[in-house]
Amino acid sequence: MPVHRSGRSGFTRIPALTAAGAVLLAVLVLPRAAAADESAPTVPPRGSAHMGMGVVAHDGRGGLPTARSTQTEGVDVSSHQGTVAWPTLWKSGVRWAYAKATEGTYYTNPYHSQQYNGSYDVGMIRGAYHFATPDTASGAAQADYFVNRGGAWSADGRTLPGVLDIEWNPYGDACYGKSATAMVSWIRDFLNQYKARTGRNAVVYTATSWWKQCTGNYAGFASTTPLWIARYASTAGELPAGWAAYTMWQYTSTGPTVGDHDRFNGTLDRVRAFAAG
Repeated sequence: MPVHRSGRSGFTRIPALTAAGAVLLAVLVLPRAAAADESAPTVPPRGSAHMGMGVVAHDGRGGLPTARSTQTEGVDVSSHQGTVAWPTLWKSGVRWAYAKATEGTYYTNPYHSQQYNGSYDVGMIRGAYHFATPDTASGAAQADYFVNRGGAWSADGRTLPGVLDIEWNPYGDACYGKSATAMVSWIRDFLNQYKARTGRNAVVYTATSWWKQCTGNYAGFASTTPLWIARYASTAGELPAGWAAYTMWQYTSTGPTVGDHDRFNGTLDRVRAFAAG
């Protein structure tokens, strides 16, 4: 009998220890899992990307440039700005604007009409840009999607050539999973198709640090492709290889009416000439 009682005692202690172990595991493991979830980076929804959204995180923010009479103030907008107060921007001295038209082959800016036509209606020279996602479709396919949905160019003297916004991937790998050679090929594919469709060379918007990282600082586009450089500082800084000067410069994302402000590297007459082709 003592042996029998000892057996019962041993049998009842095992579940007790197992329950205690479960509680201990819950205390030790669950908070760690929760902490891991809280620290995981938030991936924005597809379509929400906009010009310069990765600049501060990767390149930081410096001071503002001094005023120059030889440069012309502009803005760039996307769905983040919604309905834009174009008369207010005009009164503040803004004379040109770019509105996001498309992203990949899956998104069209629902505010594009108000932004693109609204800027034109107050007297601005306007254009459209495409946020590139080289991991979702070919360069040519994205150029076609852009041209067909607001990115075309017209020789009316007030429409700027389309822009390829190529920068850090907000949805994953910075270089969209492509080698430098493959990225250069993708960009060339887009630029060639845009030129074939519109007769104009598209502008490339990028940051020097991204260009170095993801194209190997390729210099081959500079002879034909205008550069829009992204750098939030008092100077535009080092440019990507091949470009001796920029055409446009996005210098801040903290403007008073619309955050993203830009400068065209020339007077308003030069902006008009650029639009005319």
